[in-house]
This record gives sequence, structure tokens and C-alpha cells, in this order.
Amino acid sequence: MNFVEELRWRGMLHDMTPGVEEHLKGGMRTAYIGFDPTAPSLTIGNYVQIMLLSLWQKAGHKPIFLLGGATGRIGDPSGKDKERQLKSYEELDNNLQFQKQQASKFLNFESGANKAEMLNNFDFYKEMNVLDFLRDVGKNLTVNYMLSKDSVKKRLDSGLSFTEFSYQLLQANDFLYLYKNHQCTYQMGGSDQWGNITAGTEFIRRNIENGKAYAITSPLLTKSDGKKFGKSEEGNIWLDPKLTSPYKFYQFWINADDADLPKFFRYFSFRSKEEIEQLEKDHVHNPRNLKAILAEEITTRVHSHDDFKSVLNVSEILFNKKASKEQLFALSESDFETISQEIPKKGINLNNLKNEINIIDLLTDSTGICNSKGDARRAIKNNAISVNKDKISSIDQTINIDSFIHGSYCMIENGKKNKYIVKAEA
Repeated sequence: MNFVEELRWRGMLHDMTPGVEEHLKGGMRTAYIGFDPTAPSLTIGNYVQIMLLSLWQKAGHKPIFLLGGATGRIGDPSGKDKERQLKSYEELDNNLQFQKQQASKFLNFESGANKAEMLNNFDFYKEMNVLDFLRDVGKNLTVNYMLSKDSVKKRLDSGLSFTEFSYQLLQANDFLYLYKNHQCTYQMGGSDQWGNITAGTEFIRRNIENGKAYAITSPLLTKSDGKKFGKSEEGNIWLDPKLTSPYKFYQFWINADDADLPKFFRYFSFRSKEEIEQLEKDHVHNPRNLKAILAEEITTRVHSHDDFKSVLNVSEILFNKKASKEQLFALSESDFETISQEIPKKGINLNNLKNEINIIDLLTDSTGICNSKGDARRAIKNNAISVNKDKISSIDQTINIDSFIHGSYCMIENGKKNKYIVKAEA
């Protein structure tokens, strides 16, 4: 794989410094991308950069996933219109540990000459005092040079602390450290990082005789409506299943705008140019099928095949009117919790289920699914009520804990559109 050509056809190349392609011809090279632990999880926006590192590794080169244990304590002003609120050291350390676990899923850290490395830039600075920093790091870039960067210029009117102003010094010094100690000659990142990255190439040029390093950036990915990618109405799309469930993750791709599909496929699928273009021809009149193919690939990669199968099971129950009783009973407890985030959930006291409860009382007093006992009787008479896919034909029907799947969950349907999860609670 020719890495630069791969980025070009995928639309993932925004800019690069002169000499990038020539240097790549010299054999296996090393590149890094930094990830600051300022959030509790990596997001789908971060995953764009993970894709860069993955494609780099697939092209036969060595990736470094750099954890920002130091830079995360400072805060990057790039793309921000005001000063960041600094996170506590404890929060940053917790975030960092979780990022390590997440990153380990996406790159090959185990084998091969180009196996990935994971480093923490806090280790570059923990023995350095402020005088060493000012003398050895701060002396290498002029204030005029630092002021020329867009990330700084855009903040001069609204205010920029010395702390955030110094961020590019840390990032530049990271590149120098990796250049000296890990033969790393490339830094990659989003286009908003161009100023910080090129500060690093300048740092290397000034510190290393005949030192030459290179920068590659990808475009900031936006959707066809101009909105920032990775944001939904509920907020970020996280890679942590506790923050964005696999079901919601899958639905993000299924519900993507048709106009975004070509871009999303090129950014997030490992399929070849020929495969993607053929899929687009095959499904030109049915973009939902194309979305399902992409959604399966990325949900399985970010979460797991079992999570993907669970997503399909949940989707069947929620959207397929012909879903069977067997499919419902095959759901796991976590599946039911996922469903209960999508349809109304009603709680019922476990003690009320130790003895049998009349269906009318269940639909009204216990859950409020029907507004009155009269409404409940009419619904049953009209054959509209089902419990766990079994139609209720008698107003004298009774329910007990044996009707609850996993001893906790029961699905009640009132007509074709109204579905409820009833959960037995202590």
C-alpha cells in the first residue's frame, strides 16, 4: 500500500510538508499521533486519527500512539474559542488508563517489525524542572514564530493564558524526543494541528544537525449539513459502550445522511478502493443497504461481533412487526436495558408479582400503560394487548413473575406502535 496515495483516494489528505513521499520510499518509517486524555473516552472523532495510524501500519510502517499525560494537563488551544477548564490530575489519569485499554483494540501492538508502540509524554517531562524547560525547550522557538500560528492568533482577542500558549512548545518537544529516541520522523493529526505539528518539524531542524521531520494532516471531518462530525442530538459518539451503547453507535451510521455515505465509507472502512466503488454501484438505488454494510463493519470493529448481533436482535424487536416470541426470549439482560432506552420503561414492585396480578390492574394501576380500566378492557377486547408476544384474549388473565424474562423483564404491546418494557424491581 502506498500510504499517501491511500489517503488521497480516501479524501483523508489535507496537507503535508515537502519531501513526505520521497522519505517514505526509504523503507519502514515511524509516525505518531498524540491523544490528550481530556475526556472519559475516545470518540468517533478521535477514531479518524486512529484510522490514520491503522492505514500507516497496514502500509508497512510503525505507528506510535502517544498518550498526552503531560499535554493533557495543559490543554490545547487549537480549535477552542476560549480557555479550557483544567481537569484534575486524578481525572486525567483515570481517562488515560481507559484510553490505553481502548487504543489496544485498534492497532497491532503484539508482533512484527512494525508493531505499534504506546507511549506517555508525561514520561518525557516528569524529571524536568521549570528552569530546564525554559532553557532547553523554550529557547528553541521565538515568540514571533509562536504568535504566527492560527491556534494562537485566533485567541489573542478573546484571551490566551501562558499555559495554553506554551502548549505548542510541549508538542514540538514531544516530536523532538520521539525523533531522537524512537527514530520517529512523521507526526500526523487533524488539520487544526498543523501549527503545532510544524512547530515540531522546526524544533527538530533547529536542534538536530541535518534533522528533517515531516507533517501530514487530515481534513476535519464534517457532515454534509456543515455540522461537526461525531456529534448527534444527544452529544458525542463515544467509543465506550457505557457512554454510547453499541445499538446507538450502530444507529448513528444507519441514520447518516445519504450525502455523507461516500465520505464515511472512505474514512471508516478498510475495504479497498475497488470494493467501495463496486458497493456504491451495486447499491446506488438503495443507500440504506450501503449504510448497513458500513454500520456492521465499524460496529464489529469498535465493539465486537457479539455486540453487532445483539444490535440486530434489538433492532428486530423494535422495528420488525413480525419479530417472534423466540427472538424476544433470546435477548440478554443488556439487550433489554438497551431496548428500555428506546421505548418507555415501566417499573413494577417485585413483591406485587409474587402472587398473580390481574392483567387489567397491571395495565392500569401498576404501570399506567392504559389510562383507565375501561381503556384496558377495550384494548383487550380489540385484541390489541400482547405480553411477551402472546395475545391477551381475556380480561381475567393473570400475570406473575414467571412471565418475566430473566426474572426481570416483560414486553407489553398495546396495538402495533405502542411498546413498553416492564421491569420488576425490588
